[in-house]
Amino acid sequence: MSALPSLGFAGIGLMGLPMCRRLLAAGYPLTVWNRNPDKCAPLVAAGARQVATPAQLCEQADLVLLCLANTEVVREVVFGVEGIAQGARGGQLLLDLSSLEPTATREMAADLARETGMAWVDAPVSGGTPGAEAGSLAIMAGGEAADIERVRPVLLALGQRVTHMGAVGAGQVTKACNQMIVACNALVIAEVVALAERSGVDARLIAEALAGGFADSKPLQILAPQMAQSQFEPVKWHVRTLLKDLDGAVKFSREQGSATPISGLAAQLMRLHGGQGYLEQDPATLVRLYREPASED
Repeated sequence: MSALPSLGFAGIGLMGLPMCRRLLAAGYPLTVWNRNPDKCAPLVAAGARQVATPAQLCEQADLVLLCLANTEVVREVVFGVEGIAQGARGGQLLLDLSSLEPTATREMAADLARETGMAWVDAPVSGGTPGAEAGSLAIMAGGEAADIERVRPVLLALGQRVTHMGAVGAGQVTKACNQMIVACNALVIAEVVALAERSGVDARLIAEALAGGFADSKPLQILAPQMAQSQFEPVKWHVRTLLKDLDGAVKFSREQGSATPISGLAAQLMRLHGGQGYLEQDPATLVRLYREPASED
């Protein structure tokens, strides 16, 4: 049996930390980097090797994985001073698990291949921190077929399913579609909970009552009880992430000449909520857009 490939990983956040724990548990040699180096400590204690720059991730890694906040951060980590491009070499592969703008992904992939010979696979994920911890993420991938097959075993240590959606950037297009559905769903769930509360219905029972019907969804089962009980901590994901993804989806739709009026409105509502101090809060707080202040505990 051949040895497992050596992995580098940049971005030890809400998603990156449980992902790395799963990779270590699966036996992969792992080197990690994070802008805040202290966040790597639990992984080093579990057997990972820590480096000081993104470029150093390439020294021993066959595959370099990213799980970073947005397009600008990925561009800096890949092409900035002491970035991955400074240490990359032909034959290595970059596997980006972040949620980015599709057009920028295609441009960066072309630049990286031209400058270093390092190929790019975009493989954004859906399922949140519970999915990352359980290894049940849904993963949508863009890239060359041979590159997808090369990374598939690694991805299956993180998720339940990997779907090859097309060329580089296709994974990000699919993730944009995913986030449009999730964010619009979250806003409607907030409206539903607030309406039930105003009309004297026990909103805590909404998810149970609708389970298995056409209105059911994972966001409904997760968010509706949290909203009804004003359970906003611990923060499992961020309003700013949904806003970033909605803005990216609307921007991409304009580039493609495709109408997305519902997602455009959702982005403005999410921006309104974020502007009221909720950017770093859980999307369950969206219910506060529709509640009267007096209804809060």
